[in-house]
Amino acid sequence: MMKTFALAAAAMTALVAAAPAPTSLHQFTLKTIDGKPMPLAQYKGKVVLLVNTASMCGFTPQYEGLQALHDSYKAKGFTVIGVPSGDFGDQEFASNGEVKQFCESKFGIKFPMAEKAVVKGPKAIPLYKWAANTLGEDKAPQWNFHKYLIGKDGKLIAAFDTRTTPTSPQVTAAVQKALASN
Repeated sequence: MMKTFALAAAAMTALVAAAPAPTSLHQFTLKTIDGKPMPLAQYKGKVVLLVNTASMCGFTPQYEGLQALHDSYKAKGFTVIGVPSGDFGDQEFASNGEVKQFCESKFGIKFPMAEKAVVKGPKAIPLYKWAANTLGEDKAPQWNFHKYLIGKDGKLIAAFDTRTTPTSPQVTAAVQKALASN
């Protein structure tokens, strides 16, 4: 019995090891802040700014800039996706409902929001592990409101640290360039 279990475990390990590593945002699915599936394949052909957010952070006013950026470029095929996280200073509400209510009432957030998730380290959700592995740990979130820019093809283009505001010339120029690319 133990030998059969060991063989089955070894076979599963080999299958997992043989599975190709993700190469695109479009291979991931998150859950919305309301708990519904959010397949990121729906963003094929769009430029995405993926941001780990927090409601009780000194950088929380960046929500205003994120919504403005989303509104400015949405018609051209751009979206912001917020991923609430309590990873840095536990500065996020405990429940997704509290996060949603805060974002909508305080900042009028209309861009897609995922459920609260871990975005750094060994317990990070697969999407954030992929981003850190692809661009390097030095480009992984070091604090709330870290931003990943992802092209129409689902490939990572750039990372912007917390201090780089959503409406900064650096971010807007990168978004415009990504939108103009084929």
